[in-house]
Amino acid sequence: MKLDVSASDAFVEFAGIQKTYDGETLVVKNLNLRIRRGEFLTLLGPSGSGKTTTLMMLAGFETPTAGNIVLDGAEIASVPPEKRDIGMVFQNYALFPHMTVAENVGFPLRVRSRSKTEIAERVGKALDMVQMRNFAKRMPGQLSGGQQQRVALARALVFEPKLVLMDEPLGALDKQLREQMQIEIRHLHESLGITVVYVTHDQSEALTMSDRVAVFENGIIQQCASPSELYEQPANSFVAQFIGENNRLPGTILSGDGTRCRVALADGTEVQATLTDSAPVGGPCLLSIRPERVKILPAEGSLPNRFEAEVRELIYLGDHLRVRFALAGLDFIVKVHNAEDRPSLDIGTRIPLGWRTEDCRALD
Repeated sequence: MKLDVSASDAFVEFAGIQKTYDGETLVVKNLNLRIRRGEFLTLLGPSGSGKTTTLMMLAGFETPTAGNIVLDGAEIASVPPEKRDIGMVFQNYALFPHMTVAENVGFPLRVRSRSKTEIAERVGKALDMVQMRNFAKRMPGQLSGGQQQRVALARALVFEPKLVLMDEPLGALDKQLREQMQIEIRHLHESLGITVVYVTHDQSEALTMSDRVAVFENGIIQQCASPSELYEQPANSFVAQFIGENNRLPGTILSGDGTRCRVALADGTEVQATLTDSAPVGGPCLLSIRPERVKILPAEGSLPNRFEAEVRELIYLGDHLRVRFALAGLDFIVKVHNAEDRPSLDIGTRIPLGWRTEDCRALD
């Protein structure tokens, strides 16, 4: 599903944005990105890829070297951070330790000179949203990490900003609490209809929460699409590797008919694959195949790609087995559902594996 945003739909727009700190190396390169009103967009990428710098330029804490940023129809390059009507949630919470929970949440309203009655009403509603009203009189030091993050979220929402920015907000939480907070933030976004720009290096977090994900690498957006499109149709090998687990088989594209191609692996094995724009016919490619898309013991002739592989390792992961095979001289991972009728897989045995052409993509 395509989710391209037109100029007329854009609530936030980055136009030709460049950023350098030393005058030589660009950490963000010619960024052009549009964000729809009410959208949850995640900036995803490894450390140093440019995602946090992009967020900080939108917040006003960094200044673009070139290009324009437009928010709700107005250029904001010369607008200071406190005048941009943007809520911020940071990884370290950034709560004032000498203020109570209620005072922390009410701080953005006090600096906007709202009345005490309005502040009390809004603080109560914001704390209800994050289920923290009963903690209103506590100090931040008396709260757990998850509770502090809820307070930080309430503070970002209490003044009803145009836009909420979140910079690795769940990075300091344990796995179970992080997953719980992901769902809570997603539900808040849906119920309030706010626009959220979220930064993370955690691909599962991005897939869980986002309408669209912009995958950054080396200061450039490699692909911006819905979670399902990123996972099922990665634009290049970096996206395929960064979003979920995948098998990568190097080969050469022998021929192609526009949508499909024949690829020869190093040992001469031929594979039928989906041809993408990133890999030219006649040139080298990397085949990308998701482990859960591979069938074990497919019937003869039932799949266009069917090969024998040797079982090398079994890893038990509860609901499934992670099986490492040797295929065409390369490591090849398959996820096998842990059901009563799963096939017997003994180390050293050779068994057939297979996959559909559409589940195998030829990438750069």
